[in-house]
Amino acid sequence: MAEQPKSESFMSLVKKGNTSSAVAMAGNAVLAVCKGGAFLFSGSGAMFASAMHSLADAINQGFVFVGSVLSEKKPTRRFPTGFGRVINIFCMIAVIVVTIMAYETIHEGIHLLQHPVAHSGGLWINIGVLILNILIDGAILIKAMKEILKEARAPKAAGFALVPAAIKNVGRAAPPTRLVFYEDVVAVLGAMLALISVVVIALTNFALLDGIVTTIIGCLMIAVAFRVGYDNMIGLIGVAAPQDIEDKVSQTILADTHVADIQMMRIIQEGRYYHVEGLIELTKGLSLADADDIKFRIQEKLMTDPDIADAAISIIEDDGVNSWGKKHSDVLK
Repeated sequence: MAEQPKSESFMSLVKKGNTSSAVAMAGNAVLAVCKGGAFLFSGSGAMFASAMHSLADAINQGFVFVGSVLSEKKPTRRFPTGFGRVINIFCMIAVIVVTIMAYETIHEGIHLLQHPVAHSGGLWINIGVLILNILIDGAILIKAMKEILKEARAPKAAGFALVPAAIKNVGRAAPPTRLVFYEDVVAVLGAMLALISVVVIALTNFALLDGIVTTIIGCLMIAVAFRVGYDNMIGLIGVAAPQDIEDKVSQTILADTHVADIQMMRIIQEGRYYHVEGLIELTKGLSLADADDIKFRIQEKLMTDPDIADAAISIIEDDGVNSWGKKHSDVLK
């Protein structure tokens, strides 16, 4: 056990990192530079808000990628359950960055509402950058939605069916993928709003729309911060696995012919992995050696699931009471 960490190289950990975060970091860094230049040239508040959002996304995804790499480290004697919750810590840092950027964006929006800019130059530069924004963030969003279905072990979807499928399963995806999804939903919406603002102001001189859109984008960023913050807060505390995961694990255990009942089971989610603890009842009359073989067989079967990091199963003799069935029938009532 002591030699286990030595077998891990830095590059092997990097390869296990969340690729969606790495791609999103690179894409948003490019967009932040382009939007920043467009804002300096045109003075568009909506462009400033969009640039701040892209900058926040780039920084966040950098933090999250590092966190996803560290969370893949193998368990050690000091940290026997592994480093899965490290990703939650890094996502909380990302929440702080988003909140700061959201405050600056809302502040700029309020300023533009009080002192609207009547004319803004660089129309075609703004339009070009925002179209580029929609294309890049749209591609990242599609990738994130596909990753959600993959990590949730959900059926594949294509076209417009991908959107509702991703929304339905986003809660079961890994924290980095959820962050990419939430942030890029706001990024695409924000770019579309900014594009509408730039075009409308150029055609109508309705300068107040610039401040309105900037404030809306800031509020959307706040919504993302609260959502991601909540998800990772409960992840740090230690949250129970979704019901379908519990059902799948219980079915695997009860499928063994020598298992009479499950007296107790607890499944904790850490990052994108699950830790299973259970007390199962075996049929009467088994020898200690046979009972141990059954226990190890069940543990090995559970560990074949790539989402389960470890399984600790204890065994006792059947007490004649159907504890697991009674518990689930009470829940259904």
